[in-house]
Amino acid sequence: MQTTQLANTGITVSAIGLGAMPMSVYERPDESQSIEVIHRALDLGITFIDTADSYCKDESDKHHNERLIGKALQTYSGDTSNIVVATKGGLMRPNQSWTRNGNPEHLRETIRVSFEALGGNKPIDIWQYHSPDPDYSIEESLKAAREAVDAGIVRFVGVSNFSVEQIKQARDVVDIISVQNQYSPWYRQPESDGVLEYCQQENLTFLPWSPFGGRRRHSDLQDISIISKLATQKGVSVYGIVLAWLRSKSPCILPIPGASKVSSIEDSARAGDIKLSEAEIQQIDKETAS
Repeated sequence: MQTTQLANTGITVSAIGLGAMPMSVYERPDESQSIEVIHRALDLGITFIDTADSYCKDESDKHHNERLIGKALQTYSGDTSNIVVATKGGLMRPNQSWTRNGNPEHLRETIRVSFEALGGNKPIDIWQYHSPDPDYSIEESLKAAREAVDAGIVRFVGVSNFSVEQIKQARDVVDIISVQNQYSPWYRQPESDGVLEYCQQENLTFLPWSPFGGRRRHSDLQDISIISKLATQKGVSVYGIVLAWLRSKSPCILPIPGASKVSSIEDSARAGDIKLSEAEIQQIDKETAS
């Protein structure tokens, strides 16, 4: 597994991460299967896992994904000291919907529960504010994260679904090392809204969520002719081509493809070895331009 640097932390992580959300929402697999997927990811050299307190079915099930990861790490037979888990807080799941909650009191409490869910024996590696809540200023909300860092509950802080201006506001409150925004062949806004350029300029790690377009669109990748053609030519999956394309966009990008099957994470792990020429990258760019 190839590696990359995590922002300016001096920490080395795998160049491809594991997005754990599919193991806890909608039609989730059995716990034993999910733990097998996480263990296989670790066997393959993946050292970065993405989760959130809201990766669950509803509010009664909150923190399910974090508890699952905590259990998988505790039961893994190998060394887990180099595993980095990035979680998020600030979204609620009433009746399986997604709503924002930037109330600092809520964030203080959910950070505490996330810390316990992930094992409670070391600081949360990265805690990310999941999405800015217009009912609260970024300064108000992120004070909770700064307090958690000061208390030793959180090691590093990131943000998600933030604009460049919002990232700058966040950095006035607490040091930010990562930005997690949507980015896929169908959603290329980070290339034009300045966020990707800003992350590269400021040495922030960019984590593209829904790199395959989400559960409703991932099967449509076959319909993008250049991606399908390159996958056939190189003897890899269309998903591997997309991950290689994303990585080609900037050295600060760390893809976190979701997986709920061992075969899926094995396929994603192979993407680190896929090479795309500049001409191939431009062909993908042209066909996926909106």
